Amino acid sequence: MSLPDLAAYAPHRTLPDADFEGTAVPGLRADFYRRTDGDRIASVGRYTYQGRDVLMAWGFVDEKHCRRHAVHHPDHGWQSVVDGCPDVRFVHDEDEVVGLEVRSPAGEWLPARPHRPR
Repeated sequence: MSLPDLAAYAPHRTLPDADFEGTAVPGLRADFYRRTDGDRIASVGRYTYQGRDVLMAWGFVDEKHCRRHAVHHPDHGWQSVVDGCPDVRFVHDEDEVVGLEVRSPAGEWLPARPHRPR
């Protein structure tokens, strides 16, 4: 199974500082695309952080959750397509959400957050 071909979809909307699962994430951009598929509307969300691909999630607008998703590894590119919604955890600086991490199919948490020197 492969990623959706965004050329087959029309841009629907863009959200800077998008929310994911109801939580706003500064710096996370979400671009949403749609296309008619029979009597349904297929939808794709492409999420980037500071210009870097983070994940894509897709399904149909009448479904409550993602049908499939894929995460982007900064060193290895797009990972395998996985059924369902991605595993996400939010990164906090005290009480403020400053980023997120998504789990790769191999179980690695991939960051989408500001780089902080150690």
